[in-house]
Amino acid sequence: MQKQKVIVIGGPTASGKTSLSIELAKKINGEIISADSMQIYKDMNIGTAKPEKEEMQGIKHYMIDFISPEERYSVADYKTQVKKKIKEILEKGKIPIVVGGTGLYIETLIYEIEFFSIETDLEYRKELEKISEEKGLEYLYNKAQEIDKTAMEKISANDKKRILRVLELYHETGKTKTQLDKESRKEPEYDYKLFAIDMDRSILYDRINKRVDIMLEKGLVQEVKNICEKYNKFPTAMQGLGYKEVVEYLEGQVTYEEMIEKIKTESRRYAKRQLTWFRKYENLTWLNGLESTDKNIDIIINKYNN
Repeated sequence: MQKQKVIVIGGPTASGKTSLSIELAKKINGEIISADSMQIYKDMNIGTAKPEKEEMQGIKHYMIDFISPEERYSVADYKTQVKKKIKEILEKGKIPIVVGGTGLYIETLIYEIEFFSIETDLEYRKELEKISEEKGLEYLYNKAQEIDKTAMEKISANDKKRILRVLELYHETGKTKTQLDKESRKEPEYDYKLFAIDMDRSILYDRINKRVDIMLEKGLVQEVKNICEKYNKFPTAMQGLGYKEVVEYLEGQVTYEEMIEKIKTESRRYAKRQLTWFRKYENLTWLNGLESTDKNIDIIINKYNN
Protein backbone atom coordinates (compact mmCIF):
# COMPACT_ATOMS: atom_id res chain seq x y z
CA MET A 1 0.00 0.00 0.00
CA GLN A 2 1.30 3.44 -0.94
CA LYS A 3 2.23 5.64 1.99
CA GLN A 4 0.59 9.04 2.41
CA LYS A 5 2.89 11.99 1.81
CA VAL A 6 4.00 14.61 4.34
CA ILE A 7 6.11 17.67 3.49
CA VAL A 8 8.93 18.59 5.89
CA ILE A 9 10.75 21.95 5.66
CA GLY A 10 13.78 22.50 7.88
CA GLY A 11 16.65 24.95 7.91
CA PRO A 12 18.51 27.39 10.13
CA THR A 13 17.03 30.21 12.15
CA ALA A 14 16.11 33.36 10.14
CA SER A 15 16.21 31.52 6.78
CA GLY A 16 12.56 32.22 5.90
CA LYS A 17 10.90 28.88 6.77
CA THR A 18 7.74 30.50 8.19
CA SER A 19 6.88 32.72 5.22
CA LEU A 20 7.68 29.98 2.67
CA SER A 21 5.53 27.38 4.47
CA ILE A 22 2.55 29.76 4.76
CA GLU A 23 2.65 30.61 1.04
CA LEU A 24 3.02 26.91 0.22
CA ALA A 25 0.07 25.96 2.47
CA LYS A 26 -2.13 28.56 0.75
CA LYS A 27 -1.26 27.09 -2.64
CA ILE A 28 -1.66 23.36 -1.89
CA ASN A 29 -4.45 23.32 0.74
CA GLY A 30 -1.99 22.54 3.51
CA GLU A 31 -1.84 22.96 7.28
CA ILE A 32 1.33 23.61 9.26
CA ILE A 33 2.82 21.63 12.14
CA SER A 34 5.63 23.41 13.94
CA ALA A 35 8.90 21.55 14.61
CA ASP A 36 10.33 24.19 16.94
CA SER A 37 11.18 23.18 20.51
CA MET A 38 10.70 26.72 21.86
CA GLN A 39 7.51 27.79 20.05
CA ILE A 40 5.63 25.14 22.02
CA TYR A 41 5.73 27.40 25.11
CA LYS A 42 3.03 29.89 26.06
CA ASP A 43 4.04 33.53 26.67
CA MET A 44 7.38 33.02 24.90
CA ASN A 45 6.56 34.84 21.67
CA ILE A 46 9.18 37.41 20.71
CA GLY A 47 12.31 35.37 21.49
CA THR A 48 10.99 32.30 19.66
CA ALA A 49 9.92 34.29 16.55
CA LYS A 50 6.47 32.71 16.92
CA PRO A 51 4.29 33.63 13.91
CA GLU A 52 1.60 36.17 14.80
CA LYS A 53 -2.05 35.62 13.85
CA GLU A 54 -1.90 38.07 10.90
CA GLU A 55 1.30 36.43 9.64
CA MET A 56 -0.43 33.00 9.59
CA GLN A 57 -2.91 34.40 6.99
CA GLY A 58 -5.67 32.03 8.10
CA ILE A 59 -3.52 28.90 7.78
CA LYS A 60 -4.03 26.53 10.72
CA HIS A 61 -0.88 25.97 12.80
CA TYR A 62 -0.34 23.11 15.25
CA MET A 63 2.18 22.53 18.07
CA ILE A 64 2.52 26.23 18.91
CA ASP A 65 1.75 27.96 22.20
CA PHE A 66 0.31 25.07 24.21
CA ILE A 67 2.75 24.25 27.05
CA SER A 68 3.48 26.30 30.18
CA PRO A 69 7.17 27.31 30.48
CA GLU A 70 7.16 25.49 33.82
CA GLU A 71 6.27 22.14 32.27
CA ARG A 72 8.72 19.55 30.98
CA TYR A 73 8.11 18.40 27.43
CA SER A 74 10.04 15.56 25.81
CA VAL A 75 10.88 14.63 22.23
CA ALA A 76 8.80 11.47 22.76
CA ASP A 77 5.79 13.67 23.70
CA TYR A 78 6.34 15.69 20.53
CA LYS A 79 6.46 12.62 18.28
CA THR A 80 3.27 11.16 19.77
CA GLN A 81 1.31 14.40 19.37
CA VAL A 82 2.57 15.20 15.88
CA LYS A 83 1.63 11.74 14.57
CA LYS A 84 -1.94 12.46 15.75
CA LYS A 85 -1.93 15.89 14.06
CA ILE A 86 -0.65 14.44 10.76
CA LYS A 87 -3.48 11.86 10.80
CA GLU A 88 -6.02 14.59 11.62
CA ILE A 89 -4.86 16.81 8.72
CA LEU A 90 -4.81 13.93 6.21
CA GLU A 91 -8.32 12.86 7.24
CA LYS A 92 -9.51 16.38 6.38
CA GLY A 93 -8.10 15.90 2.87
CA LYS A 94 -5.35 18.48 3.47
CA ILE A 95 -1.57 18.24 3.18
CA PRO A 96 0.52 18.25 6.39
CA ILE A 97 3.57 20.54 6.27
CA VAL A 98 6.01 20.05 9.16
CA VAL A 99 8.16 23.18 9.52
CA GLY A 100 10.96 24.08 11.91
CA GLY A 101 14.60 24.15 12.83
CA THR A 102 14.69 21.65 15.69
CA GLY A 103 16.52 18.81 13.98
CA LEU A 104 15.89 16.39 16.84
CA TYR A 105 12.11 16.81 16.48
CA ILE A 106 12.27 16.22 12.73
CA GLU A 107 14.65 13.25 12.97
CA THR A 108 12.52 11.54 15.63
CA LEU A 109 9.50 11.87 13.37
CA ILE A 110 10.94 10.83 10.00
CA TYR A 111 12.92 7.89 11.40
CA GLU A 112 10.18 6.72 13.79
CA ILE A 113 12.66 6.71 16.67
CA GLU A 114 11.47 4.61 19.59
CA PHE A 115 12.47 5.85 23.03
CA PHE A 116 13.92 3.22 25.32
CA SER A 117 13.17 3.80 28.96
CA ILE A 118 16.63 3.87 30.50
CA GLU A 119 16.65 4.52 34.21
CA THR A 120 18.86 7.38 35.34
CA ASP A 121 21.64 6.49 37.78
CA LEU A 122 21.13 9.33 40.27
CA GLU A 123 24.50 8.75 41.94
CA TYR A 124 26.28 9.09 38.60
CA ARG A 125 24.19 12.22 37.87
CA LYS A 126 25.41 13.76 41.18
CA GLU A 127 28.97 12.82 40.28
CA LEU A 128 28.66 14.59 36.91
CA GLU A 129 27.09 17.67 38.55
CA LYS A 130 30.04 17.80 40.97
CA ILE A 131 32.58 17.52 38.12
CA SER A 132 30.70 20.29 36.27
CA GLU A 133 31.01 22.58 39.32
CA GLU A 134 34.65 21.77 40.03
CA LYS A 135 36.14 21.43 36.53
CA GLY A 136 33.56 23.25 34.42
CA LEU A 137 31.03 22.10 31.81
CA GLU A 138 33.69 22.25 29.09
CA TYR A 139 35.51 19.34 30.76
CA LEU A 140 32.35 17.18 30.50
CA TYR A 141 31.74 18.40 26.94
CA ASN A 142 35.23 17.20 25.93
CA LYS A 143 34.67 13.89 27.74
CA ALA A 144 31.39 13.40 25.84
CA GLN A 145 33.18 14.19 22.56
CA GLU A 146 35.68 11.42 23.24
CA ILE A 147 32.79 8.98 23.74
CA ASP A 148 30.48 10.05 20.89
CA LYS A 149 31.90 12.60 18.44
CA THR A 150 28.95 12.20 16.04
CA ALA A 151 26.29 13.06 18.63
CA MET A 152 28.34 15.97 19.97
CA GLU A 153 28.49 17.65 16.53
CA LYS A 154 24.87 18.65 17.12
CA ILE A 155 25.21 19.66 20.78
CA SER A 156 26.29 23.09 21.96
CA ALA A 157 29.16 23.36 24.46
CA ASN A 158 26.80 25.02 26.95
CA ASP A 159 23.86 22.61 26.55
CA LYS A 160 24.34 20.93 29.93
CA LYS A 161 21.21 18.77 29.79
CA ARG A 162 22.16 17.08 26.51
CA ILE A 163 25.88 16.77 27.39
CA LEU A 164 24.97 14.91 30.59
CA ARG A 165 22.54 12.73 28.63
CA VAL A 166 25.31 11.52 26.26
CA LEU A 167 27.51 10.61 29.24
CA GLU A 168 24.66 8.99 31.18
CA LEU A 169 23.51 6.82 28.26
CA TYR A 170 27.03 5.50 27.76
CA HIS A 171 27.43 4.89 31.50
CA GLU A 172 24.08 3.08 31.76
CA THR A 173 24.16 1.00 28.54
CA GLY A 174 27.79 0.80 27.42
CA LYS A 175 26.58 2.12 24.04
CA THR A 176 26.89 5.59 22.55
CA LYS A 177 23.84 7.78 21.91
CA THR A 178 24.54 7.42 18.17
CA GLN A 179 24.43 3.59 18.44
CA LEU A 180 21.22 3.67 20.49
CA ASP A 181 19.59 6.07 17.99
CA LYS A 182 20.38 3.71 15.09
CA GLU A 183 19.00 0.71 16.97
CA SER A 184 15.80 2.56 17.81
CA ARG A 185 14.81 3.48 14.23
CA LYS A 186 11.81 1.91 12.50
CA GLU A 187 10.29 2.07 9.02
CA PRO A 188 8.44 5.41 8.78
CA GLU A 189 4.66 5.37 8.59
CA TYR A 190 4.54 8.21 6.02
CA ASP A 191 6.41 9.17 2.87
CA TYR A 192 8.26 12.24 4.13
CA LYS A 193 9.31 14.68 1.41
CA LEU A 194 12.28 16.50 2.96
CA PHE A 195 13.45 20.03 2.19
CA ALA A 196 15.78 22.47 3.91
CA ILE A 197 16.56 26.12 3.25
CA ASP A 198 20.13 27.35 2.92
CA MET A 199 21.72 30.58 1.75
CA ASP A 200 25.06 32.36 1.58
CA ARG A 201 26.50 32.26 5.11
CA SER A 202 27.30 35.99 5.35
CA ILE A 203 23.74 36.91 4.29
CA LEU A 204 22.26 34.41 6.75
CA TYR A 205 24.37 35.80 9.61
CA ASP A 206 23.35 39.34 8.69
CA ARG A 207 19.67 38.28 8.80
CA ILE A 208 20.21 36.67 12.20
CA ASN A 209 21.79 39.86 13.58
CA LYS A 210 18.90 41.97 12.26
CA ARG A 211 16.35 39.53 13.68
CA VAL A 212 17.91 39.88 17.15
CA ASP A 213 17.72 43.70 16.87
CA ILE A 214 14.03 43.45 15.90
CA MET A 215 13.31 41.11 18.84
CA LEU A 216 14.83 43.63 21.25
CA GLU A 217 12.86 46.49 19.63
CA LYS A 218 9.66 44.45 20.03
CA GLY A 219 10.34 44.09 23.76
CA LEU A 220 12.23 40.84 24.37
CA VAL A 221 13.63 42.07 27.71
CA GLN A 222 10.14 42.99 28.95
CA GLU A 223 8.82 39.61 27.75
CA VAL A 224 11.44 37.81 29.87
CA LYS A 225 10.63 40.05 32.88
CA ASN A 226 6.92 39.23 32.51
CA ILE A 227 7.62 35.49 32.32
CA CYS A 228 9.88 35.66 35.39
CA GLU A 229 7.08 37.39 37.34
CA LYS A 230 4.35 35.03 36.14
CA TYR A 231 6.13 31.70 36.64
CA ASN A 232 8.40 30.38 39.34
CA LYS A 233 10.62 27.77 37.75
CA PHE A 234 11.91 27.13 34.23
CA PRO A 235 13.40 23.64 33.92
CA THR A 236 13.87 23.92 30.15
CA ALA A 237 12.21 27.03 28.75
CA MET A 238 14.53 29.64 30.22
CA GLN A 239 17.55 27.82 28.81
CA GLY A 240 16.27 28.73 25.36
CA LEU A 241 18.45 30.81 23.06
CA GLY A 242 17.80 34.52 23.61
CA TYR A 243 16.14 33.90 26.97
CA LYS A 244 19.05 32.71 29.07
CA GLU A 245 21.14 35.69 27.87
CA VAL A 246 18.41 38.16 28.89
CA VAL A 247 18.16 36.45 32.30
CA GLU A 248 21.94 36.91 32.70
CA TYR A 249 21.50 40.61 31.88
CA LEU A 250 18.60 41.02 34.33
CA GLU A 251 20.67 39.34 37.03
CA GLY A 252 23.54 41.78 36.38
CA GLN A 253 25.96 39.15 35.06
CA VAL A 254 26.44 40.96 31.72
CA THR A 255 25.86 44.47 30.34
CA TYR A 256 23.09 45.24 27.82
CA GLU A 257 25.64 45.43 24.98
CA GLU A 258 27.26 42.13 26.04
CA MET A 259 23.82 40.51 26.13
CA ILE A 260 23.07 41.62 22.55
CA GLU A 261 26.41 40.37 21.26
CA LYS A 262 25.99 37.07 23.10
CA ILE A 263 22.52 36.45 21.63
CA LYS A 264 23.80 37.21 18.11
CA THR A 265 26.90 35.00 18.49
CA GLU A 266 24.97 32.08 19.97
CA SER A 267 22.26 32.41 17.28
CA ARG A 268 24.88 32.24 14.51
CA ARG A 269 26.46 29.18 16.16
CA TYR A 270 23.04 27.57 16.45
CA ALA A 271 22.37 28.18 12.73
CA LYS A 272 25.66 26.46 11.89
CA ARG A 273 24.68 23.41 13.99
CA GLN A 274 21.25 23.31 12.35
CA LEU A 275 22.81 23.20 8.87
CA THR A 276 25.17 20.40 9.99
CA TRP A 277 22.15 18.45 11.22
CA PHE A 278 20.17 18.74 7.96
CA ARG A 279 23.19 17.96 5.75
CA LYS A 280 23.24 14.35 6.90
CA TYR A 281 19.89 13.50 5.27
CA GLU A 282 20.48 11.77 1.94
CA ASN A 283 17.01 12.20 0.43
CA LEU A 284 16.74 15.90 1.24
CA THR A 285 16.28 18.65 -1.36
CA TRP A 286 18.03 21.95 -0.62
CA LEU A 287 16.20 25.20 -1.34
CA ASN A 288 18.00 28.49 -1.89
CA GLY A 289 16.58 31.00 0.60
CA LEU A 290 17.55 33.85 -1.75
CA GLU A 291 15.46 32.47 -4.62
CA SER A 292 11.89 33.66 -5.11
CA THR A 293 9.21 32.02 -2.97
CA ASP A 294 7.37 30.91 -6.12
CA LYS A 295 10.43 29.08 -7.45
CA ASN A 296 10.96 27.23 -4.15
CA ILE A 297 7.25 26.35 -4.00
CA ASP A 298 7.48 24.89 -7.52
CA ILE A 299 10.47 22.73 -6.47
CA ILE A 300 8.52 21.44 -3.43
CA ILE A 301 5.36 20.70 -5.44
CA ASN A 302 7.34 18.87 -8.17
CA LYS A 303 9.06 16.62 -5.63
CA TYR A 304 5.78 16.05 -3.79
CA ASN A 305 4.06 14.95 -7.00
CA ASN A 306 6.86 12.62 -8.17
